[in-house]
Amino acid sequence: MTRYFNEEGSVEAVNARMGEGTDPRLAEVMSCLVKHLHAFAKEIQLTQKEWEVGIDFLTKTGRICSGERQEFILLSDTLGFSMLVDAINNRRPAGSTENTVFGPFHVVGAPVLAMGDCISLDGKGESCLFEGKVLDLEGRPIEGARVDVWSDNADGFYDVQQPDIQPKWNNRGIFVTGPDGCYSFVGIKPVSYPIPDDGPVGQMLGNLGRHPYRPAHMHYMVTADGYQKLVTHTFVGDDPYLQSDTVFGVKTTLVAPYERLNEAETLWRSPFDFVLCPVSR
Repeated sequence: MTRYFNEEGSVEAVNARMGEGTDPRLAEVMSCLVKHLHAFAKEIQLTQKEWEVGIDFLTKTGRICSGERQEFILLSDTLGFSMLVDAINNRRPAGSTENTVFGPFHVVGAPVLAMGDCISLDGKGESCLFEGKVLDLEGRPIEGARVDVWSDNADGFYDVQQPDIQPKWNNRGIFVTGPDGCYSFVGIKPVSYPIPDDGPVGQMLGNLGRHPYRPAHMHYMVTADGYQKLVTHTFVGDDPYLQSDTVFGVKTTLVAPYERLNEAETLWRSPFDFVLCPVSR
């Protein structure tokens, strides 16, 4: 039976055009997308003018994208969609460390450093000792875990954002655990910073009365043979943006202690253990 397009049967009319040879998963994803997209327009009674504004917004979002900037990921982040996809794909048993968003500033090829080395190369910021253990679900240390770390500098910028100002690999490094599973390095106490807000996503946030700030955090990517890759942050516990992270990345279990030290080599210490989940779980 031929299905002509009308308002009531819009979803069926569009999805009926899908070819029989379409990849099953693609067919499932697209038919569900059409269903919810059409339901959205019907529920909100979308006007022609609003549709045009939406098309213009997406067009501008695409135009500002480049090799160094992905505005669509920023849009996904600020709508909480990135965190939702991350949560769906990283369900882990109780006791294992939780994932959070990867972020756009990781760089492949950071130097492998010795335990205790300093990753802050620009001499800015309040020094902080980061230390802890990489453990399995039974609390046993994991040897050979690669702890890849990166953070912003004291001005709130990553080195790739300021290649002419910051030293290469500033606030980055990789540390490999020994038999005791311990890691340690010296960095700085991170600071909160705004996401790039000079484009359409920033305009959207402004129109919604939202700020563009992320609370201060240290990035970690922890990998070990036989275990699921962990991509996460640890957050500074007294940061004013913890409850309103613009990309919704904060989880209670990832808020780390930052202890002020007296007469020590660093001003701060932040202890945090990572618990990895085996690949079979």
